[in-house]
Amino acid sequence: MPKTQIADVIVPQVFNPYVIARTAELSALSQSGIISNNPELDALARGGGKYINMPYWNDLTGDDEVLSDSGALTPQKITAGQDVAVLFLRGKAWSANDLASVLAGSDPMAAIGDLVAAYWARMRQKLLFSMLKGVFASATMSGNIHDISALTGTAAVLSGETFLDAQGKLGDAAEKLTAISMHSAAYIKLQKDNLIAFIPDSEGKVNIPTYMGRRVIVDDGHPVSSGVYTSYLFGAGAIGLGNGQHPVPTETDRDSLAGDDILINRQAFILHPRGVKFTGTSVAGAAPTNAECENAANWTRVYENKNLRIVKFVYKLA
Repeated sequence: MPKTQIADVIVPQVFNPYVIARTAELSALSQSGIISNNPELDALARGGGKYINMPYWNDLTGDDEVLSDSGALTPQKITAGQDVAVLFLRGKAWSANDLASVLAGSDPMAAIGDLVAAYWARMRQKLLFSMLKGVFASATMSGNIHDISALTGTAAVLSGETFLDAQGKLGDAAEKLTAISMHSAAYIKLQKDNLIAFIPDSEGKVNIPTYMGRRVIVDDGHPVSSGVYTSYLFGAGAIGLGNGQHPVPTETDRDSLAGDDILINRQAFILHPRGVKFTGTSVAGAAPTNAECENAANWTRVYENKNLRIVKFVYKLA
């Protein structure tokens, strides 16, 4: 009986949208609402160009005026600002040796698709943490950082009180923060202290962890150094996602001499912290690497601090 090959089960027209949809389903950040995708960002990601300009209107300013029957109001202009995102270009290839175990499944295309989608969910989350490292290294973001790690005693420790102080960095917009991401060590510590509450999802099937009423997202990609931990407080839609379209997103190939099947998957997408412009000051290639995203020179804040919906919280556990 002939061996089933990857080209026999991968239909690119079906595989590509399946992987995109499953990547979102498998991402905790997407499921929490922190990463939001919409048709406008998809269109921008597919519109061409290395950088994507996203103009916005600044808030209205100035005091109101007293009406008078002997004088006219003085018109003031509304001003515009410009946020800028970058188009990420990423790809990965796998040989049949890595995928052989799933080719015998009842639905091999879906099985392979799940593996690929899970991979991209991890890679996008890793990219996001690199971006946040660079974003918060920018001097323009100091107003959104609450760092208590240099204090002594309980003042330096994650607690309900210090969490509220971190949330307070957004002032009267603090209630926009709906989730907190943290290292598993911090999550375990809060569980031991009985400070994690679980609520069922809309279908009553999954218990979602929460802390101080905020959804908890656990990822060991968070920075940890000498007992100092970093968390991020997010508001809904703090990170924008636009799914672009690579000219050839999925290909299959075969190395006949080696007897290997090959699956190639390419992605073009926007992943952008809203309100922090990507300057591209230090990018060597056609698209930035994770290391270049960690460079503070590539980021500058353009929104008002409290409109960013992201706060960096640095603390100890004991």
